[in-house]
Amino acid sequence: MKKQKITLAISIAILGIAAQTQVQAAGFQLAESSATGLGRAFAGEGASAENASVQARNPAMLSYLEGRQMSVGAVYVMPSVSTPGTLTIDSALLPQSISMNADVDDVANNALVPNFYYSSQLNDRWTWGLAINSNYGLSTELDSTAAAAIFGNKTSVTTVEVNPNIAYRIDQRFTVGGGLRYVYGKGEIGASTPGWISAVGAYVPSLASSLPPAGTELKYLKGDDYGYGYQVGASWQIDPNNRIGVSYHSKVDLTLSGHASGLLYTGGSSQVDGYLPLELPAFAELSSFHQLTDNWSMQASVNWTDWSVFDELVAYFPGEQKPLGNITSDVVKEEHFKDNWRFALGTMYHINESWLLRAGVALDKTAVSDENRTITIPDSDRHWVSVGVGYAATKNLNIDLGVSYLRTHGSAPINETQNMLGLAQVTFDGESTGHVWLAGLQVSYKI
Repeated sequence: MKKQKITLAISIAILGIAAQTQVQAAGFQLAESSATGLGRAFAGEGASAENASVQARNPAMLSYLEGRQMSVGAVYVMPSVSTPGTLTIDSALLPQSISMNADVDDVANNALVPNFYYSSQLNDRWTWGLAINSNYGLSTELDSTAAAAIFGNKTSVTTVEVNPNIAYRIDQRFTVGGGLRYVYGKGEIGASTPGWISAVGAYVPSLASSLPPAGTELKYLKGDDYGYGYQVGASWQIDPNNRIGVSYHSKVDLTLSGHASGLLYTGGSSQVDGYLPLELPAFAELSSFHQLTDNWSMQASVNWTDWSVFDELVAYFPGEQKPLGNITSDVVKEEHFKDNWRFALGTMYHINESWLLRAGVALDKTAVSDENRTITIPDSDRHWVSVGVGYAATKNLNIDLGVSYLRTHGSAPINETQNMLGLAQVTFDGESTGHVWLAGLQVSYKI
């Protein structure tokens, strides 16, 4: 009986920890709407009208684009995030505490974020556009026997957003705009037994035969869904040299429907239907553009994201076949996120008619407080430093390059504990450190 209790306790601990991996998908927002804005750290993105990509941040700015324009590009994201720490298991059933290294290097994978934008001026008042890009995404993967595989060896969330937009010029000072947000999202999470699982069996030989071998799939969930929302914006041309833009993007509700499998859900031999409601939070931006001289301009932005909607995530199992224990739902994680803010300041300088230089800095505040940070949400404040260059190859063709370096603000402490039915306690004690490189290319053409 004692052997069964210990096995069940370890299984529940693994399930609880691994399930938290899904949090990273919900908490990772992509700012990379274009390589043009990347060069100035996306400062003033909702008030600058350099090409058709502006509609991704403020549809009202379509009114500043003449004729028909198309912009295509991509930003390559290269993160290097590590969570060095120690894992400890304490239990009266063990002769002594078990401690082991649980360092994780490069927890996030590189990713390419493409985009496409089109705008068409109908007349002096109306302009419409189409945007295809992504506002949320995440990809992490570890070896199935890595020390931290128990926390999640695979996490992937991909979203593609299609926005038809329309803008109306009220007069020479004011424009308004709006559009629909059509979002497709898919995600998967998985966890497996790490290589050190055999050490537990060595301490309790009677338990060794019932422990799954290293690399065993403990839990795997996969699903997808479509969702809808809207975006609205406005701009105010204060005078010929100063402009303000404001925009709001609504939340988008997704229900990631698919299947669950793995040792902890089905014993490893079958699948069960399941779904996880996921709310992509609303966000807003206040931007400004200031032409200081004929060649030199400054931009600024303040961004807000409604991350506080993530209080908890719950998975549901509506099918006739239920997971082990015949459960119909499972509280995956209590989130306790908080709203976050981003502040950016940028500049542009025209060297001549062909060449343009950009630069910018930003502070991106975390949505996770120190007391709620876990190894699966190793987030902290980030500082941006960006540079970029624009080249007018012809009267109608522009090529933009941008590079950004993001550095976390010091180390972020992580202390996470998982109680195993009162029989044992698993604790991770560590920190989160890292940086991210972004590199982008944008090609814009006036048709």
